Amino acid sequence: MDFLTLSVPAILLYSVAAAAVLIYLPFMVVGYARFSVGYDISAPRAMFEQLPSYAQRATWAHQNSFEAFMIFAAAALMAYVTNVDSIWAEYAAITFLVARSLYSIFYILNVPLLRSLMYAVGSTCSAILIVLSIIQASN
Repeated sequence: MDFLTLSVPAILLYSVAAAAVLIYLPFMVVGYARFSVGYDISAPRAMFEQLPSYAQRATWAHQNSFEAFMIFAAAALMAYVTNVDSIWAEYAAITFLVARSLYSIFYILNVPLLRSLMYAVGSTCSAILIVLSIIQASN
């Protein structure tokens, strides 16, 4: 299957699945840090203060990814259900994935300006999908 030949509905569904995976990528960094400092299985949340700062930021990126995912998944599924077939929907879905990947990287590396920019880009992508869905449903 060639990526360039995927339909917009397929891209929307694949992007929801990919966005779900992106939630857990920052947590892999947290897992590495936990084992580096000595993982306490009896109190995994209590060891947050013992983690290096990059792992604390990775935890926050992980938590924020849940929040962004909920809005994006709803937006992408709205576009799917309303049969949005627009290049804008395709671009919004793919751009969301890129922005959220970079968001986590910039958060972990402590680059606040670029992190905030990626947050804004991702949020805009979700908004575009919602607007396209409303327009499609109104026709």
